[in-house]
Amino acid sequence: MARFITVTLVQRQVTARAQLLDDEAPRTAEAVWQALPQAGQVYHGKFARNEVYALVPAFAAQEPGTENPTVTPIPGDLCYFTFDGTLEHPAYGYEASAGTDDTRMLIDLAVFYGRNNLLLNGDVGWVPGNVFGTIVEGLDEFAAACQDVWMGGARGETLSYARA
Repeated sequence: MARFITVTLVQRQVTARAQLLDDEAPRTAEAVWQALPQAGQVYHGKFARNEVYALVPAFAAQEPGTENPTVTPIPGDLCYFTFDGTLEHPAYGYEASAGTDDTRMLIDLAVFYGRNNLLLNGDVGWVPGNVFGTIVEGLDEFAAACQDVWMGGARGETLSYARA
């Protein structure tokens, strides 16, 4: 049976509905499902192009590992990334205290809303993400709101994920 989640830009009051990819990314989809709801300050991608994401503390009892990876996400892809201190580089603009106290482990829950994305970071190289879901309703409206995050600013905006 298919499972669905919502992805919302709270301040902009725009929500998209996504289907979890239980067959392609079962460990990642289950880890995210069990941890919902999740929310955090929205960021717009600097390197990947058409991406918004939230950074949240690690939540899986066991990290899902690599499954259904991509470095070229397409519009509507939901991706899961694990960062273990590599975001402390000054170029990223995140505070050094970001992450959990014990491990500084952060999970990046990302939504890709447009074409021509490439997950190549100048400091660390390729950054594959696990594609764990795909937007099935509301992508056009969500993409327009994401473009507004890019052009209008991310301050005060929250990206939230919840069970549908």
